[in-house]
Amino acid sequence: MKHFIAAGLTGICAVSSAWAQSSVTLYGSLDAGVAYVSNVGGHSKWMEEQGNMQPDRWGLRGREDLGDGLKAIFQLENGFYTNTGAMAKAGTLFNRQAFVGLSSDRFGTLTLGHQTPFSFDVLDPFSTAYLAASWYAFHPGNIDELADTGVVPYDNSVKYRSPEFYGFTAGAMLGLGNTSNFSTGRTMAFSLSYANGPFKAGATWSNEHDRSVSMSTTGLTTFQGQSAATYMADKVENMGIGASYSFGKVLLHGLYTRTKLQSNGYSDTFQSYDAGANYQVTTANSIVGGAATTTLSGRRWTQVMIGDVYALSKSTQVYVNALYEHANSDAQAAFFTAGVSSGRNQTIVLTGIHHSF
Repeated sequence: MKHFIAAGLTGICAVSSAWAQSSVTLYGSLDAGVAYVSNVGGHSKWMEEQGNMQPDRWGLRGREDLGDGLKAIFQLENGFYTNTGAMAKAGTLFNRQAFVGLSSDRFGTLTLGHQTPFSFDVLDPFSTAYLAASWYAFHPGNIDELADTGVVPYDNSVKYRSPEFYGFTAGAMLGLGNTSNFSTGRTMAFSLSYANGPFKAGATWSNEHDRSVSMSTTGLTTFQGQSAATYMADKVENMGIGASYSFGKVLLHGLYTRTKLQSNGYSDTFQSYDAGANYQVTTANSIVGGAATTTLSGRRWTQVMIGDVYALSKSTQVYVNALYEHANSDAQAAFFTAGVSSGRNQTIVLTGIHHSF
């Protein structure tokens, strides 16, 4: 009997040890505030804004240690709207990310599922929108895929990230259309990142087939012979390069993106130049800002923003932003998702609170 009890206790300890090597984390972000937009369709607008500093989301992230530096990993992430409680993409629960894979200290990370592209992973952290924490500062239409919206992640995708080697990390990604025609809905992407102390840099290139692009949010009604509201590109080539450098209390950053849109024999190029700076006034308070200019087929949008972020704790911040956009005579001002102005200028002033868990 003593031997039986001892064996049982040993088995329980072994099971407990195995469970101790696995972990699942619940995380999330909620953000809400009040905004004034100077011109939407010819009228000013007051609104409750959400997801400005960070997108509203909740998710589950897990890992299991398989030994010898190998881990099984997964992530499920849902975007939603704090102001209404609705999902960011109706009918799709884990609309931001849903993947499972393996991660090795020696061989890198391989994941499969519904995943963000390298433009989001690698380039977004060099943008004014990300570093100044303002959703409306993304480039018109988010055509360069810096923000994770409902149409940005690759479905049915395989993604590989190499281990770090002398500061460099490489990546490759393939999204399958899951049809008998291999090219239909196919996406392919590559990335290269570098980090060394205060300096960081990254570059990406992607080729996407049959991609839905939000052209109507730029103020266009038609594009390449299609309705801008339902525009579908036959082929999209998306590339970019960015860098940042921090010294003392100052962080400088710059980014260039170039997206070539093709459909029905048409070909147009969307380009953005983006730069800015963050200044850490105190441990809790920072002043952030930047500017970007974007061109597409003779149209130009130039936008500037400045903000102040005050941390009440590690998890909670309050903020205020002011943004201004000017469009040339061939375009209408249209901050991303704010609504299209009836003229060439648009101003947004907003304040809010962000909490993460």
